[in-house]
Amino acid sequence: MKIGIVCYPTFGGSGVIATELGISLADKGHEVHFITYTQPVRLDSFHPNTYYHEVSVLKYDLFHYPPYQVALSSKIMDVVLHENLELLHVHYALPHASAAFQAKQMLAAKGVDIPFITTLHGTDITLVGKDPSYAPVIEFSINNSDGVTTVSESLKQDTLDTFDIANEIEVIPNFIDFSRFKKSNMDHFKKAICPNGEKLLIHVSNFRPVKRVNDIIRMFNIVRKQVPSKLLMVGDGPDRFPAEELCRELGACDDIRFLGKQNAVEDLLSVSDLFVLPSEAESFGLAALEAMACELPVIASNTGGIPEIVDHGKSGLLSDVGDVERLARNTIHILNDENRYQQFRKEALEQAKRFELSKILPQYETYYEKILNS
Repeated sequence: MKIGIVCYPTFGGSGVIATELGISLADKGHEVHFITYTQPVRLDSFHPNTYYHEVSVLKYDLFHYPPYQVALSSKIMDVVLHENLELLHVHYALPHASAAFQAKQMLAAKGVDIPFITTLHGTDITLVGKDPSYAPVIEFSINNSDGVTTVSESLKQDTLDTFDIANEIEVIPNFIDFSRFKKSNMDHFKKAICPNGEKLLIHVSNFRPVKRVNDIIRMFNIVRKQVPSKLLMVGDGPDRFPAEELCRELGACDDIRFLGKQNAVEDLLSVSDLFVLPSEAESFGLAALEAMACELPVIASNTGGIPEIVDHGKSGLLSDVGDVERLARNTIHILNDENRYQQFRKEALEQAKRFELSKILPQYETYYEKILNS
């Protein structure tokens, strides 16, 4: 198949999954064309059968806000015509689904019919989708997609609750590439961080309010007083500075490192002991899945799609959003008993294997064929 993939090219989950999916499809012999405004961060080396098409936006004084959707629609049309694409797969509803619909209509005027699939990833429904400025366009785009998928049952239900959806929604979960995310021996690295054998906790996110990073700092401040431990905060975003301020206020900065954005997050996961994800909302929880693939138990909120990937009491422990005391107790419960901890590690890996790339990729290929043949 010749497939066009439209996505955000950033570190966010939708862009990561879209890029990894495209690379994996290319590895199986499909021809994949990425269409976005800059090269996706995970498309960081040469891959046969992959192509990148940059969307350029005219900078004109009349445009207070550059019309990216218009430029994207035009680029999609151009790539479909000149590369003879058979199918478009757009990730994140806005503006990708609406741009794909516009391109589809323009192509129809030229006698070209191309179906497009929209994959919903989370905040396009739970945050952006609830804004009255965007909701009508998102609902229209979903209902006029040739196929619609979500990454979890939770997000599917959120979509149905938020919009009047006439289209059928298929659930195809996110996946993990075990060729990249697996535990490796980096004891020398861990020794540098934890010189006295401390336990190492880790959090990875974009530090937006929904991630509740201050809960992590407060929780860790309780844990470190009972279990000698260190904390890695990986990522960047609007709540990083408040978290650093709280760290200083609690006098915990000697045990916490803020590392900013990291490309090789798998190396950091390999030296860690526990992953923390106390989000207020999480449509899937890809970061938790990547951690479990590296044999890390997960301490997380019982919200959204997290319970679909973290098996409470086996691969991790879940608690109500904002319950810092319970987060701390759950962390201590896992870390203060070595036999219990090793069992959680084992279960985390087994749970992650359910989402192995080789099991999820055929689901997408089957869905593509279904849409092409409908």
